[in-house]
Amino acid sequence: MSTELMDALVLLEKEKGISKEFLIEAIEAALISAYKKNFNQAQNVRVDLNQDLGTFRVFARKDVVENVFDSRLEISIGQAREINPNYAIGDVIEIEVTPRDFGRIAAQAAKQLITQKVREAERTIIYEEYIDRAEDIMTGTVQRQDSKFLYVQLGKIEALLPVSEQIPTEHYQPHDRIKVYITKVEKTTKGPQIYVSRTHPGLLKRLFELEVPEIYDGTVEIKSVAREAGDRSKISVHSDNPDLDPVGSCVGPKGQRVQAIVDELKGEKIDIVRWSEDPVEFVANALSPSEVTEVIVDEEGKSTTVIVPDHQLSLAIGKRGQNARLAAKLTNWKIDIKSESEAEALTLFTPKEEEAPLLEEVAPLLDIFDTEIE
Repeated sequence: MSTELMDALVLLEKEKGISKEFLIEAIEAALISAYKKNFNQAQNVRVDLNQDLGTFRVFARKDVVENVFDSRLEISIGQAREINPNYAIGDVIEIEVTPRDFGRIAAQAAKQLITQKVREAERTIIYEEYIDRAEDIMTGTVQRQDSKFLYVQLGKIEALLPVSEQIPTEHYQPHDRIKVYITKVEKTTKGPQIYVSRTHPGLLKRLFELEVPEIYDGTVEIKSVAREAGDRSKISVHSDNPDLDPVGSCVGPKGQRVQAIVDELKGEKIDIVRWSEDPVEFVANALSPSEVTEVIVDEEGKSTTVIVPDHQLSLAIGKRGQNARLAAKLTNWKIDIKSESEAEALTLFTPKEEEAPLLEEVAPLLDIFDTEIE
């Protein structure tokens, strides 16, 4: 041991972020282990490390007893009083037992344990750093890919992007920089493990927080997100400020804000709709860009029947039912879409009466033919 060791501990504290006190405790534990292992001792020992000189001493701790049964752990009252006459039965006495030839073997054992402690401390620090980033967004660099995962470097650690969490339309190359959403941080025997996603709705929410200052500062709130990654998403937004348009804030000047998010998600279409606590209004908004004639709400069944113009039916339902499916996820209401003609046939809908003004217009013409209008 030397002052060089203490200098190395200070350097480790700066570079690895591991406290010097923690490392000193690890060294003391390593020296105790090395002493017991290499000198076949079972004593209860303590190591005193002099931080100024970088030297150490080993002390055996023994109980003062009347009759000694195990000389490694006990000392008689007579022997104890030869050292200090003030000792009494039940006291604990420390006797220096530092071996002269502790040397290389003990130092090597100490080095191994110190290395292990340093590694464990590094893992703990990394885990504590990233556990606070769970459900957050980070930018990483693609490293490599296999049949199960895409490996993304996030600062000090390599995160796993499972195939199921990758956008189907995206193709990744080494050194690509991508934004990912941290879904889970776990402690394992091999150290902390981080799982990330490109398909999680949380990624879309975090991207809007980055791009829209009004969302970041809380002026505009994202109420819900529905997403089919790589294809289309819907978000509902709301603001308590009546003078602020939450949808316009998210779209941005000339659509710049939402376009930046679309570019990050490689062309994923995004519908931004206004949230409302009135299910009639909210469901109608969620089915955008389709026009909605009427929304019939069943509060008990948490379901709605939406009536749309005949020519808007396919738009409301969407390709492979996507628009209706996303609207249902966004609003958390069941949505059954019917055209006006279908709803009328089921007596769910009555067209607005336009006959009266029409008759008023043609009545003079009908009078010419002496036609009676009933």
